[in-house]
Amino acid sequence: MCGIVGYVGDKPALPILMDKLQMLTYRGYDSAGVAVSENGHFYVEKTKGRVSDLAAVIEPDRATGSIGLGHTRWATHGEPSTANAHPHLDCTGRLAVVQNGIVENFWELKQELIEKGHHFKSETDTEVIAHLIEEYYDGNITTAVNLAMQRMVGSMALLVVHKDEEDRLIAAKMDSPPLIIGFGRGENHVASDIPALLRYTNRIYPLEDGEIATIKRDDVIITNFKEPNTPRLYDRKVMVVTWSTEVAQKEGYENFMLKEIHEQPETVDATLRGRLPEHGDGPVRIPELNLTPEEVQRLERLTFVACGTAYHACLVAKYLFEQALRIPVTVDVGSEYRYRKPMLGKNEMLVAISQSGETADTIASMREGMEQGAKVLAITNVLGSSIARLADGVLYTRAGPEMAVASTKAFVGQLIGVHLLLQYIAQYRPIAPEMRDQIIALRPHLWRLPAQIRHILADTTQIQTIAQKISTKDACFFIGRNMDEPLAREGALKLKEISYIHSQGYAAGELKHGTLALLDEGVPVIALATQGSVYDKMVSNVQEVLARHAWAVGVVQEGDQRLSSLVGRENIIEIPKTHDWVAPILTSVPMQLLSYYGAYALGRDIDQPRNLAKSVTVE
Repeated sequence: MCGIVGYVGDKPALPILMDKLQMLTYRGYDSAGVAVSENGHFYVEKTKGRVSDLAAVIEPDRATGSIGLGHTRWATHGEPSTANAHPHLDCTGRLAVVQNGIVENFWELKQELIEKGHHFKSETDTEVIAHLIEEYYDGNITTAVNLAMQRMVGSMALLVVHKDEEDRLIAAKMDSPPLIIGFGRGENHVASDIPALLRYTNRIYPLEDGEIATIKRDDVIITNFKEPNTPRLYDRKVMVVTWSTEVAQKEGYENFMLKEIHEQPETVDATLRGRLPEHGDGPVRIPELNLTPEEVQRLERLTFVACGTAYHACLVAKYLFEQALRIPVTVDVGSEYRYRKPMLGKNEMLVAISQSGETADTIASMREGMEQGAKVLAITNVLGSSIARLADGVLYTRAGPEMAVASTKAFVGQLIGVHLLLQYIAQYRPIAPEMRDQIIALRPHLWRLPAQIRHILADTTQIQTIAQKISTKDACFFIGRNMDEPLAREGALKLKEISYIHSQGYAAGELKHGTLALLDEGVPVIALATQGSVYDKMVSNVQEVLARHAWAVGVVQEGDQRLSSLVGRENIIEIPKTHDWVAPILTSVPMQLLSYYGAYALGRDIDQPRNLAKSVTVE
């Protein structure tokens, strides 16, 4: 979950490395460091804290070399400290290493290296890599890294530079953490994520599992440590990224989260465009899904797998697909899926959802599905990501770079992706004509979403007032039924992750099975009541809340009367009128705004909440 960057070219490396690190701070902000090599000497600087703390201690005049690497850390092995910050050096101080991931057998390797006389200065697993490469180094750094990678077990991406070969960076990848090469003119770049590369190049190559790249200013040679001496013709797979550099900037917004909330109308439009007809019942076209009509017709069950916010998109999918298509749907948390020994068949399909496309647990779940013979699809936001490359077919959500740790526009993109998948599958399923008509009738509702989201964002006064009041509370509960239930979970997750207020999301009917014991006078309960089929039940649940003197806030579709009169208009948040099955997309927006303004009132670091990172690329 750390961010690593590298540069080799004809310009001073340090400012480029620092710029890239700043673009990757969402991947970790416990500590940061850089190493620049010049004329056989390293300039190494690292410190506990954020990239801005590193910038404060950098001495630019001491580092003018044109090759280097950098790191911003989310701690796994060893507490956040300067000693544990990357880069790590070997005993001789002649090679530097940065890593994202975990070396699972680091303890055994460390004991072996200590017995051979190596001295360690940190608690990290990464330092083992530096000493292991030192042990194998005989004048060829690529060979030494190759041999070291064959000894290690785990999931990792790393960069290495050696003083004696300072015309080249070595990049290596094992398993899931992303590592992307960016091709420039007279220079080449490396980073954990695409946004860090956009200012310098839009031509990229994501390393595959087992690959090692020797990167020079005007050449890149890729081999595979699992299959030595087999050069890779990477040029056939170079990808061109269409994201602009502006989308990775704040553009006048105080922080990225608010900017990304306001970008959601464009996300919806971009994800629908060219796929779903705006009018009529024309065909849905998503060729990258690689899903044939025959496969759709044979489909017996769907399994959705994801983590965090994306898991909530999966839960919405379960309600939607079972109600609309009567296909059995299972939803699993990626971190648990393969450990329960799931059973899949050849006529089943696994759908993995991930913003980054690099979520380690979700990738492992996909591999489990493939081993059992299931068709595996992906809904993701990042071109060429590990999940996209692994899947049999992919649906890109076209949200553009999402920089804030708390996911907003990517979640809305995922919900649109779920609807697109429904529309695509429905056109090939033998379903009742009235249900087919109802599914097609969703299309204009989906196309109205950009304007409706803008309507919500045009006046957030009521939401801000409620959020300010929530910020004074110690706990908050979110409740909902049917498709509102996953959004209750999502609202609670957003609030807790950026405001640090204890919050929980529940199926409203579960209140009386324990949670009512936690309700007391003034405790906020956000009641999502946008689903007509369970509206009366929700009204009853809100009455139970009010009977305990808790503070109830209703989230309803425009025109609501009963719940509004029950809790008071000052405690109502409205979304524009829409089809119940589309309502969760609109409901997500006030959930995001409640958490944003609640965290803002508390003075939290909204884009980079404590202890979290954007892409969870380790178990």
